[in-house]
Amino acid sequence: MKALTWQGVEDVRVEDVPDPAIEQPTDAVIRVTSSGLCGSDLHLYKVLGPYLDAGDVLGHEPMGIVEEVGAEVDGIKPGDRVVIPFNISCGHCWMCERDLFAQCETTQNRDTGTGASLFGYTKLYGQVPGAQAEYLRVPQAQFGPIKVPEGPADDRFLYLSDVLPTAWQAVEYAAIPAGGSVTIFGLGPIGQMAARIAAHRGHRVIAVDLVADRLRMAEDRGIEVIDNTDLGNEEVAERIRELTDGRGTDAAIDAVGMEAHGAPVAELAQKVTGLLPDAIAKPLTENAGVDRLNALYGCFESVRRGGTVSISGVYGGAMDPLPMMQIFDKGLQVRMGQAHVKKWIDDIMPLVLADDDPLGTENFATHRVPLADAPSAYEQFQKKEDGVFKVVFQP
Repeated sequence: MKALTWQGVEDVRVEDVPDPAIEQPTDAVIRVTSSGLCGSDLHLYKVLGPYLDAGDVLGHEPMGIVEEVGAEVDGIKPGDRVVIPFNISCGHCWMCERDLFAQCETTQNRDTGTGASLFGYTKLYGQVPGAQAEYLRVPQAQFGPIKVPEGPADDRFLYLSDVLPTAWQAVEYAAIPAGGSVTIFGLGPIGQMAARIAAHRGHRVIAVDLVADRLRMAEDRGIEVIDNTDLGNEEVAERIRELTDGRGTDAAIDAVGMEAHGAPVAELAQKVTGLLPDAIAKPLTENAGVDRLNALYGCFESVRRGGTVSISGVYGGAMDPLPMMQIFDKGLQVRMGQAHVKKWIDDIMPLVLADDDPLGTENFATHRVPLADAPSAYEQFQKKEDGVFKVVFQP
């Protein structure tokens, strides 16, 4: 089959790889009909190369048609249309029983000290072949796949794999009071969807970004926006305080993570780390400060005293400096983590199925491209060229 493979820093290629097959009685194999390109895939494209091997298949946002199931899979059958969560969880371990599916103890990666395995996401998370491919082996298929009805286009359901539950959890973790306010830093797919979800719930949403197309997209959904192209975090925070009786918003969401702009030292650290041999780069990534924390600092500046900061953006370094005095003095709560996808599906599904598509899933993607064009799509997405916002591959 054809699949998008990692070959080196900023080098991905579509190649022929072996077809997946049932390996365990809890496996399934699906024919992929759509697969998203996620912002965190750019971490693999540029930063996390030390944890990848040439030939690793990328991608973790798939849906498709079930082709085959293992002997212990009875919830789905060949021909079913399914969405596959990006995290692989069993549904019955101690963590899963508490809806902590991203920490599943059955697929947890104890040798690397990380949580549940993820599709297409490095040795840190199980090195499971990913979904930017024609076919996908799905471990723990007795629990993971989400059945969806025939009829509506894939885009109505595809984002249940990652974007929707990640954005939903970001808003949940923000603990915005009824009728309250939230600042969202970053208007990529997660930030954009989090803004829509928060607004749909009746909250006031102020969003901060420096990409004109993304700011316009949010404004078109009735979101208040701040262009921080020429503004520092304190200037952004001052504007937000002016809009909120001098206090700041009740909550703030960091929907950016390690790829934030405005941190040249950390950007240099990322570039240097990506060029080092794996044996040197791995401990440097794990034990040094290689993240660009500009968006996170913005959250701490902009949220009111006693507020909550929710972090959905992915970070990697262990020694990144945090403004602990500010966090303590303001009495902030901080919540973060990988989305527990299956925990939120029952809440999200009615909105996805609604005739009026209140979260705008059907028009969320800006680019739908054949899998053969994936390498150029990665480059465009990284450089934010051609108005790229959300890419969907169609094998």
